[in-house]
Amino acid sequence: MSEDSRKALIERSIPFLSEVRNRTAGNDLESWLNTTYGPDSELYQDLARLIKIGVLEEGWAANVEVDGPRYRRSLIAEPTAETHYFSITAVYMDSVERYRGQYHAHPYGELNLVAPIDPGARLVGPNGWQGAGWTAPAPGSHHYPEVRGGALIALFYLPAGRISYDIRPSRSAGAVA
Repeated sequence: MSEDSRKALIERSIPFLSEVRNRTAGNDLESWLNTTYGPDSELYQDLARLIKIGVLEEGWAANVEVDGPRYRRSLIAEPTAETHYFSITAVYMDSVERYRGQYHAHPYGELNLVAPIDPGARLVGPNGWQGAGWTAPAPGSHHYPEVRGGALIALFYLPAGRISYDIRPSRSAGAVA
């Protein structure tokens, strides 16, 4: 396991987190992220490259099985003053067929970089299916993470590290609420 690429990912994230720390997740921020830091941006490319190294080559990210090898996650960094009180987590999901992960809520929202491994892989977000780019579920949102079209990595940033897995799905849990 190389601590160098893990440390590089955290260090590359810190200026980004400084820039977004006072913004609220939701449609406006998601649009801004995809315009400002979309797949052609240096930031997106660096973060996607580093998280793919961590998952696919070195095994330090998304290395804890949640539902077998096709659904794994791991905490990369706790929320600290250095990370502007965001946690950094990686999730690997592989959808041979459309696949749903573990239902959860975002008390303070989420910023989520989507890094497809397979070209057709998509993650459902508040604005529909997202390939390479960003989703930003709003505070109070809850959903099943869903993937279709292959394998991808979701690198997500949680304000105050807040995520809740003890919430029950609503009757309309088919999409992000």
